[in-house]
Amino acid sequence: MKWLMSFFAVLGCNSVTAQTMTAILLEADVGRESGFFSKSPVVQRAILLQPSTPTETALLFYRGWSGIANIKTENDWKRNLNYLQNNTKLFAKEGIALVVMDCPSDENSVAPGNKPLGCNDDYRSSVKHADDVRKITALLKEKYGIKNFYVMGHSYGTISSKWLAKNLGNELRGSIHSASMTVANYYNRSYGSSVESFDMSALKAPVLNIHHGDDLCSHTPYSTVVAYSKNNLITVRGGEGTGDVCGGTHLHSMGGKEEAATKAVIQWIKTGEVQSIVGE
Repeated sequence: MKWLMSFFAVLGCNSVTAQTMTAILLEADVGRESGFFSKSPVVQRAILLQPSTPTETALLFYRGWSGIANIKTENDWKRNLNYLQNNTKLFAKEGIALVVMDCPSDENSVAPGNKPLGCNDDYRSSVKHADDVRKITALLKEKYGIKNFYVMGHSYGTISSKWLAKNLGNELRGSIHSASMTVANYYNRSYGSSVESFDMSALKAPVLNIHHGDDLCSHTPYSTVVAYSKNNLITVRGGEGTGDVCGGTHLHSMGGKEEAATKAVIQWIKTGEVQSIVGE
């Protein structure tokens, strides 16, 4: 009877694994300290969503506003994956690990109203940011055998995905910029101003832009992305927009077309093919 119960337990586990990923908390010492009265090591945290079948490919993901994931445990991944959150099984099926990235502990603070107090453009555009990310990629290489890295940002997360694509260069296999922020935050221009005139041609590795054609968020105009894209733009059509036009349930975040957008991103990672229009 014990053997029979164990047999069905393994079957159940394998069935679940085929549809999901294993969440693993990652933490790396970045080699600096923070604090006024007592110093403590600064750590870079991330969550690895590892497919059941070993893979050499990972997508590093940076969330939208506030841009700070505030990772404490491995269970904090879902609220930080924007429209990818309900489609992780698609990445698992294609053998792509997802890595939910946070800001380092010395940049990780959010005020009431979801207003970040750190991790602004000054940090995200810096070599320090790239070096912090290297701590995570080194860990993924050494412990999990991952060799091929892509970076993806959504909305304000594209400040990181663009600057990392520039500062990491060919250390990345490619970068993906979803609902790119190209107009700075009104109340504090230290969030978004660094990409208002960002030179996308300076990026060495392949680039994919994905944007909803009817994105109504004033910080992420579709027209701006069309202007700088060169046969590397996926335009998402259709869906339903509800709530805040810059929020997670509106067309800005592929509302109603999350799966189609996710599949298009995966296809590009796997094949390099750009579906010019999806969702219709």
